[in-house]
Amino acid sequence: MKLLLLRLSSLGDVLHTLPAMSDLAVHCPDVEVDWLVEPAFAPVVAWHPNVKNAMPFSLRALKQTPLTFPAELRQLRNTLLANHYDAVLDSQGLYKSALLSRLAGAPVSGLAADSAREPGASRLYQQRFTVPWSSPAIARNRQLFAAALKYPLPDTLPDFALAPLRRQWQDQSLADPLLQWVSRPFVIGFHATSAAWKTKEWPERHWRALASRMRVNGLNLVLPAADERERLRVASIQSGADNVIALPRLNLETLAMVMSRAQAFVGMDTGLSYLGSALGLAGVTLYGPTAVEQAHGGAQQINLQSPQSCAPCGKTRCPLPEAQNGRILCQEALDPDRVWAALSSLLESSDL
Repeated sequence: MKLLLLRLSSLGDVLHTLPAMSDLAVHCPDVEVDWLVEPAFAPVVAWHPNVKNAMPFSLRALKQTPLTFPAELRQLRNTLLANHYDAVLDSQGLYKSALLSRLAGAPVSGLAADSAREPGASRLYQQRFTVPWSSPAIARNRQLFAAALKYPLPDTLPDFALAPLRRQWQDQSLADPLLQWVSRPFVIGFHATSAAWKTKEWPERHWRALASRMRVNGLNLVLPAADERERLRVASIQSGADNVIALPRLNLETLAMVMSRAQAFVGMDTGLSYLGSALGLAGVTLYGPTAVEQAHGGAQQINLQSPQSCAPCGKTRCPLPEAQNGRILCQEALDPDRVWAALSSLLESSDL
């Protein structure tokens, strides 16, 4: 059986789908899966050993060049039809993914209206499945796959199937300029989020305080800096902290290789934190305006929810008056001492 899977984005959503792919490989080993995904996340899809083809297609890029949109869709439709899929599964539940799913010319399964992010998308599916919103994202994907492909819902821990890849990266040589940054024990910090979710970001002074505690314990704090805004944040965090190191802009695979050598991570509710967890890295994830994702990681993961009375509010913009001066109280309430206590407990229990 040939199956086309659609989960276009984002990084976190793609990662949350990997355990369902592992379930599918166990229960339906004869199913051959191609995965349609935004190009930025195609490397992650290709990392899973049971994905035959990661098929990049960028709706985001086409928005910038609308005149090419019809031709690109025709080309995609021709490619999908030529692959002769037996079935299509849209696990995203958006209008855009549902519309693309119909291009393959095969029966489409997806989320029912009471389960999809955009309920109207379900009208484009031949089979619809209700998956409770109360379940974490990873569990929702596993439930949808089991229902659509008709196998028993596993009760095993989620398997991202990335552990062998992490071991491979740990044994692989990094480029010389990167070696200087990973030559001593380090924790990697995912300090930035998308511009739409700045309320998720931990204050820079808290990062400096955490770096100070790490320095006493012989640890560097390595921070990605993918764009100018992130570079400015890292420069501020580095002020007065000689153990804070800024990474240059790296592609996702090189960054994952660096992550695989870290002792642990500290991060916001963002895709890179989920990638760290999926790679089996011990970590502390901080939740302010969003709710803790109790989905995976077991004893190696500690999720800290802000004690602020209004958290989690689920809002991209903080309505409190302090936010006018750049203060996000729910993030400020996540005290560096509490974060260090959680991180050091992971480091000690892992004998790192």
